[in-house]
Amino acid sequence: MKKPLETYLISPEATIRETLARINVSEGFALIVDQDRHLLGTVTDGDVRRAVLANISLEAPAKKLLDLRDRQLYPTPVTAPAGTPAEKLLALMNERSVRQVPLLDEQRRVVDLALLEDLAAQNELSLRAVVMAGGYGTRLRPLTDEFPKPMLPIGDKPVLELVLQQLQSAGISKVEVTTHYKSDLIQKHFGNGKKFGMEIDYLNEDQPLGTAGALSSVPISNEPILVLNGDVLTQVDFRALVAFHREHKAELTVGVRQYDFQVPYGVIRCEGTEVRAVEEKPTYNFFVNAGIYLLEPSAHRSIPAGQRFDMTDLIEKLRGEGRRVVAFPVVEYWMDIGRHVDYEQAQQDVKQWKKTP
Repeated sequence: MKKPLETYLISPEATIRETLARINVSEGFALIVDQDRHLLGTVTDGDVRRAVLANISLEAPAKKLLDLRDRQLYPTPVTAPAGTPAEKLLALMNERSVRQVPLLDEQRRVVDLALLEDLAAQNELSLRAVVMAGGYGTRLRPLTDEFPKPMLPIGDKPVLELVLQQLQSAGISKVEVTTHYKSDLIQKHFGNGKKFGMEIDYLNEDQPLGTAGALSSVPISNEPILVLNGDVLTQVDFRALVAFHREHKAELTVGVRQYDFQVPYGVIRCEGTEVRAVEEKPTYNFFVNAGIYLLEPSAHRSIPAGQRFDMTDLIEKLRGEGRRVVAFPVVEYWMDIGRHVDYEQAQQDVKQWKKTP
């Protein structure tokens, strides 16, 4: 249901971080307007994530996002005059593949907003989820001597339960969990998922088949598959992930996380024996695998059956065949609990979540 118009409006001088916050409380987009509400541009969650991939700071002004829009399919906003009939708005949305149309008065000021969900039945998030929960968790020993890593508590719940709760809140009710190490403890706690409001099936691997190999046992359907590592605690917006995946017409979308590494020494750059530059403790930025994937059925079919095959193998296979693999930057909270220090940090983070109103 549409919120007050002010919810969607933001100044071009606001930061990209503030714009993302505005996007998160609306329907996945924001309208950049001047002080008189003249429309300067429409920006989406995908625009923000593309800015992250382009190494644009979240503290940069929102008008920087409009520069990126110039490179998109529809660089100028899709708008309509105030009072346009609903059937014409629906036709415009279908033609231009948008879910919202700002409505303008004769001075081209934003006076209203048409949303697809208000004009037609809203499509549910149609996909299945697979959570990889079969690892040994050797780096977390002795904690994992008696419990599988996904069953380690974060606050008062196992990490896997937190993952499933997030999937449920995104409208995903059918989940398959791959298991191996101490699988009985996972199945005993979650059962068929009914008490958690979900339908849970299990794929127990006699021999670990890697981060993608187990998917060969998942029946192929017409729906995409969302794949998560069971030791990742995150607040990523799964609906934004699906929208990004569809917008880029990807066969495989890989969640990535920006990682900063500072060299603790001065770096000397040489050309032969000549010193050409000195950098004092430089910081390098990388994107690392976040353990979150969205696969089309065509990518699913490319996973060989019954042999070890990792997601990195699938990425290289698809790329080698010229098929589309895209990166989705995770700008929300993300923590891989695979190390003791990260597991302890996650405990503190969850306590802060509970304190946040």
